[in-house]
Amino acid sequence: MPRRPLAAVTVDAFGTAVELLDPVPRLRVALARHGVEAGEQTVTRAFRAEVVHYLPRSHLGRDSPSLTALRVECAGVFLREAGAPLDPAAFAPHFAASLEFRLLPGVADALDRLRDAGLRLACVSNWDCSLVGYLERAGLGDRFETVVTSAEAGVAKPDPRPFRLALERLGVERAQAVHVGDDENDRLGALAAGLAFEPAPLVTLPARLGLER
Repeated sequence: MPRRPLAAVTVDAFGTAVELLDPVPRLRVALARHGVEAGEQTVTRAFRAEVVHYLPRSHLGRDSPSLTALRVECAGVFLREAGAPLDPAAFAPHFAASLEFRLLPGVADALDRLRDAGLRLACVSNWDCSLVGYLERAGLGDRFETVVTSAEAGVAKPDPRPFRLALERLGVERAQAVHVGDDENDRLGALAAGLAFEPAPLVTLPARLGLER
């Protein structure tokens, strides 16, 4: 826990606040509309290859032009692995549209309880500049005072700079903040930035902090 009275909580997005709905059925439909029939296993394998390609490059989608370029590149990886002879630039919007996220159970209530206790909230995530839109569509548009992505910070967690940027925006010292996340990048990055760390799930954090209803 923080060395001084807690003032802020930073939260990871994927795996902590939101989860991805299975995109494979939508991707298969998108491919079929472009004349390509692909089986579930093929599309699943191709999607996993795209994820592996995207994750270390999420910070490259800094603005609309660079995000478009990143999506075309990633769509190209997916199409190649799926054996689909389609134009990546033409398919990229359909690939992006297949990605839908929903709140993990109890997240909205947990964030409300933290905010009602007077804590400042920020989202810190390895994501491109589209994250705010995804959070809004998932129902978290008004829960965070600020959203910091690896794209905006220019580096990905576990680098401490995304956390420092979030604290700067909140006006909170590192000794007064805790980060909640679901993997080692969260833990190592938070500790490197001087924050305390608590593992997901977020839904149990209010109880761990001793916050009562």
